[in-house]
Amino acid sequence: MRSDLLSDDQRARTRWDDDHWDLPDEVPHVDRAPGRGDRVRWLVWGVLWFVILVILAAGSAGWWLVQRITEQEVVGETVTFTVSEGESVSDIGVRLEAAGVIADAGVFSWYVNEKGGLEPEPGLYRVVPGAHLGDVLGALRTSPSETYRRVTFPEGFTVEQIADRLESEIDNLSQEEFLSLAGDPTRRVPWRPADTSSLEGLLFPDTYQVSNADNEGQIIERMIELMERVALQEELELRSSALGITPYEALIVASMIEREAKVDGDRALIARVIYNRLELGMNLEIDATLYYGSSTDTPFAVLKARDFPYNTYKYGGLPPTPIANPGRASIRAALNPAPNPSSGNELCEVLDDPTVGCNYLYYVLADDDGSHAFAVTFDQHQANVEIARAKGLLG
Repeated sequence: MRSDLLSDDQRARTRWDDDHWDLPDEVPHVDRAPGRGDRVRWLVWGVLWFVILVILAAGSAGWWLVQRITEQEVVGETVTFTVSEGESVSDIGVRLEAAGVIADAGVFSWYVNEKGGLEPEPGLYRVVPGAHLGDVLGALRTSPSETYRRVTFPEGFTVEQIADRLESEIDNLSQEEFLSLAGDPTRRVPWRPADTSSLEGLLFPDTYQVSNADNEGQIIERMIELMERVALQEELELRSSALGITPYEALIVASMIEREAKVDGDRALIARVIYNRLELGMNLEIDATLYYGSSTDTPFAVLKARDFPYNTYKYGGLPPTPIANPGRASIRAALNPAPNPSSGNELCEVLDDPTVGCNYLYYVLADDDGSHAFAVTFDQHQANVEIARAKGLLG
């Protein structure tokens, strides 16, 4: 329609500038109810953030796990680690963590399971603290027999015999060096008196696995540590105190029991004889003490007449040091002596008052198996000696 044909009123109604919808700064706000598109948008963002958080958490967990598997830089030199009979992978992991070899026992158990498991053999292994778990597992899968030689030191061996055995079994170890280190008075050794340098009685006799990388000092330390462990298990300090003696004196008694007893049943009885004679002020008259430091070929009469501190026929009290390295059974016997015979025992019938003074004071070989006959009086003992001679048991 042509504008020049419109009336004034019509032109006024069609002016654009009078239409408030066309004024940008006057456009009214219109509220709009949220639609389905908005909800989808927020759901997408929520899922996205959740995925991001999951990825970050997984990444952190993965990084933590990698750190536990690869460990840190090697923090120490190769160390020996003992696996005992019947230990599980979990048990081993806990002790590896406590020893500072690995960082986390739980991760170790998981890793071992992921890598096909482990059936550990009892024995010694060489492991590196801080190494990759794969290296630790590889070391534990290597049989101790492949890297170690087993060396047995029987109960009752002296320090000198241990040194001889070690040199004969391991090419790179020296008897002379072992004895030199064993006589070092500055070495920290539990229970050894300050005025004593000998390690006699303080090295636990057992079967040890020794590698060519071990030296004499390391062997000595392991034997001392094992003696400490056994002493703790047998309550050496507590029980020796109850007997009125020091732990070192208890080991002296144990060493004599070790060299005298041939059957287990006699050990506690021999211990009782020793304590009874000490209490009464009698010389111990232990034959085994005469042979300490002497050749077994020396006639008994010569040894008995010899004037030296270990002659318990000549000198009262305990010898100055143990005469051998006792095993667990003899240590236990020294700490748990057998009771004296009851008043109703036939050995006590010869006494004027069987309820008083019926104490084991004597013993002598009684059979080829090495068992002894025990007596409370000298006459009973002499009768037992004659029986032993008739059997050809005494020289």
